[in-house]
Amino acid sequence: MLSASTFKTLAALILFAQSLSLAAQKKGSASNPHVLNPSPTTVAWGHYWSEMPPSLRIQSGDYLKVHTLLTSTPERLEGAGLPAEQVEKELRDVQVIKDRGPGGHVLTGPIYIEEAEPGDVLEVRILSIDLAIPYGYNAIGQNGFLSDEIFDRKMKIIALDREKMMGHFADGIEIPLRPFFGSMGVAPPPEAGRWNSAPPWVHAGNLDNKELIAGTILFIPVHVKGALFEIGDGHAAQGNGEVDITAIETSLKGELQFVVHKGKTLRWPRAETATHIITMGCDRDLTAATRIAVREMIHYLMDEKKLSQADAYMLSSVAVDVNITQLVDGNVGVHAMLPKGIFVKK
Repeated sequence: MLSASTFKTLAALILFAQSLSLAAQKKGSASNPHVLNPSPTTVAWGHYWSEMPPSLRIQSGDYLKVHTLLTSTPERLEGAGLPAEQVEKELRDVQVIKDRGPGGHVLTGPIYIEEAEPGDVLEVRILSIDLAIPYGYNAIGQNGFLSDEIFDRKMKIIALDREKMMGHFADGIEIPLRPFFGSMGVAPPPEAGRWNSAPPWVHAGNLDNKELIAGTILFIPVHVKGALFEIGDGHAAQGNGEVDITAIETSLKGELQFVVHKGKTLRWPRAETATHIITMGCDRDLTAATRIAVREMIHYLMDEKKLSQADAYMLSSVAVDVNITQLVDGNVGVHAMLPKGIFVKK
């Protein structure tokens, strides 16, 4: 027979285990994440906006499984040769939406994060990204980098092999797949109004940064209460520059975690991968965008690594790669990549 003290200990352990199990099952936990799928009531078509009603409310620390749709229409996809039965039902369903623009992206959200307030930083942990469909497309747009020279508006359906993670561009040409969400952002400052989903800015948005793959963390300054996070514009693969205005556009599914940071400020979006710190700049002028990205890197080195301004500038010159992110979204993008491996632990 158990003694009274032993019985109490066992009972306490059982209650503790039950409490852990209940905590793990809480909505928004890693084992029971929120789920947000695209539908006529859960997408924002073509804009980031401080007045957009949220599709979902969550708390800091919560996990989310999300499904995003490619930026096209059933008619265009079928016109390019995609069999009608391969068009996602969700893409057909959202065509009833009348409140569109000024941009063209179909973005899942917005997501209201309860603790987020202007001046905070929203950390978006990209835990996983998976292909939702076995195809993507590339299309030459009228706002491509060489649209004044190349007038063909060709659209190509590209088969995606999930097992080999390759895209079949043409006979003898296979593209390694590295999926990422082209657009992840929050509502811009209220005075910006209804912001076109195409130009990236201080709210992040259509960054089209191919480094934002699974395992990356994106940090975004918050401009309105709740942040109002939106996500979409899935890419299976993309080259820096995205010169014809599209990547391999596809639908994606992913899992994210959101963390709100109080008392930590950012001027522009920033990211961290397993190997690099990434600062970003966006502007209509490429030189101006580059200046922002480099300045942000210098600020990072001064704030986080305690370097002097001169030393931060010098280190940026000898160790940081400055890349053109994209040249086609109204605001062009530049990102600077600092390898974390250069910081040797003493």
